[in-house]
Amino acid sequence: MFERIYSLGQIFWQFFILSVLFFSVFVVNFIVKRNKVTGVNSFTILFYGLLMVVFPETLLDSNAIFCSFFLLLATRRLISIRSLKNIKFKIFDATIWILVSSLFYDWAVLFLILVVAAIYFYEPKNIRNWLVPLAAIFTVLMIAECVLVLYGTPNFFAEHYTFAVSPSIRYFSYWGHSTKLILFSLTILIAGILAFIKLGKSGFGKVITMQLIGLSFILGLVLNVLLLSDNVYPVMITFFPAVVFMTKYIESLRRANIKEIILMAVVIIPFLVLMTSIAIK
Repeated sequence: MFERIYSLGQIFWQFFILSVLFFSVFVVNFIVKRNKVTGVNSFTILFYGLLMVVFPETLLDSNAIFCSFFLLLATRRLISIRSLKNIKFKIFDATIWILVSSLFYDWAVLFLILVVAAIYFYEPKNIRNWLVPLAAIFTVLMIAECVLVLYGTPNFFAEHYTFAVSPSIRYFSYWGHSTKLILFSLTILIAGILAFIKLGKSGFGKVITMQLIGLSFILGLVLNVLLLSDNVYPVMITFFPAVVFMTKYIESLRRANIKEIILMAVVIIPFLVLMTSIAIK
């Protein structure tokens, strides 16, 4: 990597990708603080950074970084529907951001299910809410079609949205990759279940927010199975719901000594995983 010579344009492009990645971290922090998804702490940022240590390969996939960023913007709008203000505008914005994210991974359109779920949870009886996503899809199609015609690539949609299922058997056969993904999924699912249990008699809004975040994690796992290969690492899409569940679990611990031990383990384990992966390779 250090022997490779980068042109000035490539340097600026890599700097832009890095800027989007850092900005994504601040968006995560903004979402959880503004919508009071978690308590007033920095656990979400810490866990988000640690997950990058566990899955460093996802940093090599610029599509994962951009797709994750736009899905974060969509999630922010959907979670904010909890205030029941400007619902239609938020649905419209979220739909557009998801469609933009699908420009990087075609299967990201699956996250439109999240929009449908948000409408169903918050205001399903208003028929106009169900029409808003269709209006957003039509708007994006019209604008995109005009741009594609101007750039002379009218067949982009047909070529990009193939919805091919291309998981790499060779990728999953390597125990380091498959084990990390399986253990990560199981850990977050357990943390999510414990988070829901701890919610108990919390407000209706908080329960729905956690349900949307849980659905987002499941959709992210599905997308991973559909796309994961040697050159595609979409696991970053699952980082936001993962860090929310991890933070909620840590916050639920009452005994300070146990919380400190678990936090120490959470910080140390990612670096052990990284060093083990490097040593094996």
